[in-house]
This record gives sequence, C-alpha cells and structure tokens, in this order.
Amino acid sequence: MAEGSSRRTGLTANAVKNAKPKEKPYKLSDRDGLYLLIKPTGVRYWRMNYRFDGQQRTLSFGRWPEILLGEAREMLLEARRKLAKDIDPAEQSKLDKIAKSLAAANTFETIAEEWLDKIKKEGAAPLTIKKARWLLGKTYAAIGRRPISEISAHELLLVLKKVESTKRYDTANRIRSTCSQVFRYAIATARAQRDIAVDLRGALITPREQHRAAITTASEAPALLRAIKDYDGSPLTQIALRLLPHLFVRPGELRWAEWKEFDFEQAIWTIPDFKMKMRRPHAVPLSRQALAIIGEIDHDAAYSNFLFPSLRALDRPMSNNTINAALRRLGYSKDQMTGHGFRAMAATLLNEMGTWNPDAIERQLAHADGNSIRRAYARGQYWDERVRMMQHWSDYLEQLRDGATILRPKFGHSGS
Repeated sequence: MAEGSSRRTGLTANAVKNAKPKEKPYKLSDRDGLYLLIKPTGVRYWRMNYRFDGQQRTLSFGRWPEILLGEAREMLLEARRKLAKDIDPAEQSKLDKIAKSLAAANTFETIAEEWLDKIKKEGAAPLTIKKARWLLGKTYAAIGRRPISEISAHELLLVLKKVESTKRYDTANRIRSTCSQVFRYAIATARAQRDIAVDLRGALITPREQHRAAITTASEAPALLRAIKDYDGSPLTQIALRLLPHLFVRPGELRWAEWKEFDFEQAIWTIPDFKMKMRRPHAVPLSRQALAIIGEIDHDAAYSNFLFPSLRALDRPMSNNTINAALRRLGYSKDQMTGHGFRAMAATLLNEMGTWNPDAIERQLAHADGNSIRRAYARGQYWDERVRMMQHWSDYLEQLRDGATILRPKFGHSGS
C-alpha cells in the first residue's frame, strides 16, 4: 500500500535533497516519466524519457538544485503538452536556444547601427546621419543591449517620457519616429515581428508648430538688406549673408555648397539629391548679382571644397548657427528674422508681384510635388521662367536696398 502511494505521489523535496551518490549512476523516479539521474560525483539531473516518431529519446530539464522538484514537474508538463501537439520537445528546446542566441546578438543598438550604415550607403546627407545617430543614442542606455524582438512598447515609452519630462517635446517625437524606422528595418531583415513605436502614436506631447521668423514686407526688407551690406564681422560670413537672399535656399544647403556643384559658364548651381530635404537634385539659376558675390570668395581648391568652410576645420562647412548669429549681431532677434526666413521673404514678395507662376516659385523653393509626372513637367515648363525670375529677384533686392524706384516687369506668365 505504501509502495503504491509512493508511485502515485512521486518524490519529495527531502528525498531529492538526501539522495546519496553511488559507484554507478542511478535514477530516482518521480511520476509521469520524470526522474532524477544521480551521478557518482553527486551531480543530479532532471530528465524524462519519451518516444517520438518511434524512437526512444531523452529530454534534460537541468540540474538540481538550480531546478527544484516543482519546477521540473512544470517543465515536464509543458513537454507533454508539446508531445500532444506532435512536437518533439527536445528538438524544440534546441530551436529555442538558437533563437535566443540570435536574439541576444540582434540587439537594438546593433540593428540601429546597421540601419545607419544602410542609409549612409544609400546617400543620406552626413547631417541626416549625424542627427539620427544622436537621436538613437538617447535610447541606447535603456534598450540598446536588449534583443530588438523582445522590446515592448512600454519600455520605449519610458525612454521617450524621460526625454519629454525635460520639455524637449520635439526631440521625444523625433526619437520615436527614428526608432520606428529601425524597427521597420528589423522587420524587413526578419529580426523583429512588428514596429512597437507605432503603438506610441499619440502618447507623446505634440509641440505647437513654430513658424520661423521672417521679414516678408517690402517696407521692412530694405533696412535688413542695408544692415547686411554694412556687416563688419567675418568677410566670409558677410558674403554668405549677402548671397542667401538672392538664392533663398535652405541655410544648410548654402553651408554645404561645394565648388564642384557650380557651372559658372551656364550660371547654374546644381545641389545633389543627398543634400536636399526632399532627396531630389535641385537647380538654382544664378543671377548676375549672385555670380558677382560668389566671385568675391578667394577660391583655392587645395584650401577647401566648400564655399564657406569652417574656420576650425577646412574639411567641414561653417557652423549651422553662423547665419543666425550674424543676424543677431545686426540687431535682429530670433523672433524677427532667421536664415530660413529669406525663403519666406522670397515666397511672399514674388507671389505678391503677381507676375510669376506660383508653380515656378514653388519649384524654385524646392517644395515637394507628390505627383511625379506633374513634377517632371513643371521642371521643364518653368525653367526659363525661373531663370528670368531669379534675375528679376536680384534686381528687386538691389532696388529695395538702395531705395531706387522699383519697376514691375511687363512680360506675362511663361508656360501658362
């Protein structure tokens, strides 16, 4: 009676603890196929024997006391559930270990760095890569070493909320967006199942959009243009300040301008796609005034590739704050005028002239057109008009600066 009861209840914790080694390995049976294998060295292993596909097999659950009796029984039960589903538990255990090993190698930081290398090879601008690396770096301390497939939305949210708590709302949102690109890359390379950053849309504070300050009236522009002409700081900074209103490109595009991009015979500056916000090459017609201003720069190819090199490192362009700092020095606060503001000035005043086709103005501002056929058509249709418009714009800026009478052109729309 006692022997039958023992078979039904199996081993006890004390029986396992007090089991003594013998000259040869031996087993202490528990129940449902579970047993404790005791080696002559005293090491004890939990195992089960089973049949699968007509073959006798053995599954090991680990050593005692790392795995206790109750835990071994739970592992046995899980193995039997797999067998009931026609899954070999030993083979599945091997696959799980491989998957765990791969997951440990595929950490968020590892995959993020892979993605950064990918977009670099695809031609992303150096500044874009630098910004993305900086944003992702904010997450590495918390989730960088975590297998990307195991990161939860809650984990990422804690990282973002920490940034948000410093009132850097825009940064937190940009981190979420950049992380989303990394997760999508992981999905595409079969190392993650889903983009958990998508789940966090709406979870962060969205900062109110702040439009860049700009002078956009013909009554205020003359004083600004005269102040720029009289700027007494760095000569190269003054040239950049004078040139920017004529070209009205984004300040970053002017900073990164290289001599090799200019065709002075054709009077065209072609900005490559990887330097453009919309990732499309952009052509800028150069007026006589723009050419003359550029001509004031001492060009020495051996000195620097950039029109406006940094004073500290000739292989880098001037600082992204140079233009705005110069405007502050002229007395214009950040709420009055910014380097980006020259684009708004040109867009407003050119449209107010009523002479130029709005599409030609938009093309010159390099604004995106979602329709690829219309975009190609506009590029060809409005080029001649853009050349005339840019020359007229430079003439207009000179007249504003010098206080001369401004004459409106008599010709009509081109291509309308």
